[in-house]
Amino acid sequence: MKPCISEATTLPCSFADDVAAYADAGCRGMEVWLTKLENHLETHSLADTRKLLADRGITPAAAAYQGGLLLSQGEQRRAHFDHFRKRLDLCQQLAIPTLIVAADFAEPVDATGLERAIVSLAQAAQWAAGFNVHLALEFRGKNAFCASLDTALALVAQCGEPNVGVNFDVFHYYTGPSKFEDLQLLTLDSLAHVQLCDVAGVPRELATDADRILPGDGDFNLPPLLDHFRALGYEGWVSLELMNPTLWQGNATQVAEVGFTALRKLLGQARMTD
Repeated sequence: MKPCISEATTLPCSFADDVAAYADAGCRGMEVWLTKLENHLETHSLADTRKLLADRGITPAAAAYQGGLLLSQGEQRRAHFDHFRKRLDLCQQLAIPTLIVAADFAEPVDATGLERAIVSLAQAAQWAAGFNVHLALEFRGKNAFCASLDTALALVAQCGEPNVGVNFDVFHYYTGPSKFEDLQLLTLDSLAHVQLCDVAGVPRELATDADRILPGDGDFNLPPLLDHFRALGYEGWVSLELMNPTLWQGNATQVAEVGFTALRKLLGQARMTD
């Protein structure tokens, strides 16, 4: 498995600043925050951006994230899909293999809404295939629907498209209704991307993104999860994703160094338990 850092971990920094900080920290993979990339491209060309990444030895691991695709209708749906198409083009131009799609079910859904979501996910996947992009559906623990790993896997299966899997964000796995048994439903084909963090001393029902800390420093039992992914044959990216305002105030290179060290240590621990 390959370690990378999500730009959410250094959210106040620019795209170019993140590239420099992650490279200086020795990390060669970056999960792109799409809004940062879009802001960067307002004043820089795609060619210059490709050169920036190549010169610093940074590989774009995935892009986060696209919302609004599954339940929107009418003009709103057209706007979301137009934005999605532009982002797929960016992914293709910069060789970003995976785009994370949020299962943004803020309200409960009925049978009609669920059917609409499955059709929309299938259509999004078909669009993505035309750009050689894989989609990673992210379940969210506080969602009214698709809050768990098993439901996300069911949606992926029902959409029936081969280039769709799940984004396994350990924060949402532990703070939502997912169960240990759900891991048995995962396959190599359905695991598209992994995001890691930890939480310490906070009841899971009350934990928020701001409570995310370095993996290995909290209460989550992470090595068995990584062992399970490795047993599946997963050799993809494992991203450090910390939306922690305290870390945002720190020096980006130092944050990247500490985070990358913690991530590599954790991956090494999991490997040693094989």
